Amino acid sequence: MNRLFAGIAAGAAIAVVALSIGIAVRPEPSVAAPTTAVAQASAATVVVTPLSQAEKDGLVFMREEEKLARDVYRVLGAEYSLPVFNNIAGAESTHMAAIKRLLDRYGVADPVNPDVPGSFQHPELQQLYADLIAQGDDGLTAALRVGITIEQVDIADLQTHIQETQHSDIRTVYTNLLRGSQNHLRAFEKLLARYGG
Repeated sequence: MNRLFAGIAAGAAIAVVALSIGIAVRPEPSVAAPTTAVAQASAATVVVTPLSQAEKDGLVFMREEEKLARDVYRVLGAEYSLPVFNNIAGAESTHMAAIKRLLDRYGVADPVNPDVPGSFQHPELQQLYADLIAQGDDGLTAALRVGITIEQVDIADLQTHIQETQHSDIRTVYTNLLRGSQNHLRAFEKLLARYGG
C-alpha cells in the first residue's frame, strides 16, 4: 500500500515539474493520478487562427445589425404597449453580447463604441434605422411588419455569413442567432395575423 502511494506521489511530482517547464508527460497507468476534464481543459492551449477580411467584416456588420434590431424594438416598445417589442429587444441585446465576445476574442474593433441608440457606422444601417422608425410610426400593424422585415433581413445576412466563415465558434454563434431570429419572425407573424395585418 505504501509503495502505491509513493508511486503516485512520485509520478505527480514528476508531472508537475515537467509541466512547469513545458514538457508533456504521459505517466504509466499504474502510477497515474486520476485526472478530471477540468484539469485537462485548463492545461489545453487555445489557438485562435486569424480571420479573413470577410469574416471580420461579417462580425462588425452583424454587431451593428443586432444593435439596429434592439434600437428599433426599444423605440417601438415605448410607442406601443405590446410586450413583444421589449421582450425581443432584450434578446437582441444578448445577440449583441455574443458577437462582442467574438470581436474581443479575435481582436476586432467594436463598431458599437460608444453604444449610442440610433447611431450606426454603416451608412446603410443608419438609413435602414431611419426608414424602419418612420414605418413603425404608422400604427401597430405597421410596427409588426417592421419586426418581420428586421428578422427577414437578419436571417438572410446570417445565412450568408455562416457560409463565409471557416471558424466553428463563429458559425455556432451565427447558427444560434439564426434560430433566435426565426423564432422572432414567427412571433411577429403570429401577432400580425392576430391584429388583422
